[in-house]
Amino acid sequence: MNILMVGAGGFIGSHLSEKILRERRDWRITAVDLHQKNVLHLMKDDNFQFRQMDILTDLEELEQLLASCDLLLPLAAIANPATYVEDPLRVFELDFEANLRLVKWAVKYRKRIIFPSTSEVYGMCSDTEFSEENSNCITGPIGKQRWIYSCSKQLLDRVIYAHGKMNGVDYTLFRPFNFIGPRLDNIHDPHYGASRVVSQFLSNILHGNDIRLVNGGYQQRCFTDIADGVEAIMKIIENPNNAASGQIFNIGNPGNLISIKELAQLMLGVARDYPQLRDQASRLKIVETTSMEYYGDGYQDVDRRVPAVAKINHLLGWSPSTTTEAAIRKIFDEFNGDTGDTGPQNCRGD
Repeated sequence: MNILMVGAGGFIGSHLSEKILRERRDWRITAVDLHQKNVLHLMKDDNFQFRQMDILTDLEELEQLLASCDLLLPLAAIANPATYVEDPLRVFELDFEANLRLVKWAVKYRKRIIFPSTSEVYGMCSDTEFSEENSNCITGPIGKQRWIYSCSKQLLDRVIYAHGKMNGVDYTLFRPFNFIGPRLDNIHDPHYGASRVVSQFLSNILHGNDIRLVNGGYQQRCFTDIADGVEAIMKIIENPNNAASGQIFNIGNPGNLISIKELAQLMLGVARDYPQLRDQASRLKIVETTSMEYYGDGYQDVDRRVPAVAKINHLLGWSPSTTTEAAIRKIFDEFNGDTGDTGPQNCRGD
């Protein structure tokens, strides 16, 4: 199988590439990204061909690559709430327009599509668990530009689904619920809002900055270890008996429900187990702030986000196994208190 992985140098892409190259020597990855730092260690593998390209401008070459692949995995996206508020048009250009172009080419050349949707498509749904088949997708007013990411992904979900129904396109949509692990965001940027929550808190600890909890940190999330997440994606790619074709899957760990305040307390506790971080972690305070102060007036939050995962368990036999604490400890273990550029630069979690 020849997989065209757009955004292979990102968080999910780099971890998925590692797993594919380790376990499936009959698969070949054509990896497209602007950045290669996260996949430099894969460059010598004959089954990994890296192409440094801009998917907004290198269109002719990108279409040629897609025409010769078997499977499209378009993983390139901006997935940072601060950017949704600060630069919504940039989010729309990449997350919707550029990916829509890839989808249209995949339809043109009759390629299988595995598209990364997001848990954010459910928006402010009030269901206890979010069901792929039955839960409503509810977002806020236009002035809350935070929802442009959710709407971009949801509209692509609907376009791909329609191509499946009308044109027989083979597709699978998957919705990550707060994937976490090394290489998620740049932890060496000390600015508040520079990254998503786990890597933001790790960056705070590293730089000795107090941890700020937006609106008290009472929001609840289910964090999913990246190793569990890529195992689910592997099963989707393998597609036994076509069980993943034409399906939408949540990928998350409902057993890991935790508030952001509890997450901050957990991470400070774990940091104290590392001699390099113990003193500064002990000095840090957890302080409260408002979403207006932290993100600006275009932000709106969700109180609780829990995935229903019975469907992927039933059809593909996948279930998560890693606790939030174990996933956090894996991040700290890889970082190991290194404050230089050799430490993990990123720690994605939709």
